[in-house]
Amino acid sequence: MTETTTLRQRLLEAEGALHRLMIGEREVTVSVGGYGATTYAQTDRGALEAYIARLKAEIATREGKPRRGPLLMKF
Repeated sequence: MTETTTLRQRLLEAEGALHRLMIGEREVTVSVGGYGATTYAQTDRGALEAYIARLKAEIATREGKPRRGPLLMKF
């Protein structure tokens, strides 16, 4: 697999794990390629969301489409 394909596969797995957490599973495990796996619990949701954001940013960078930062609105 190419590096981008591997990143996309990890992203799909991480997003699936986040979905399972959101619908009530207490713990989910995400494979981290050849490095093993990480288990996330409900309390680790923020860490899982950060991992997903990092994967999306890495994929965008490799595809030449840097991700834009969040839009902040001031009133």
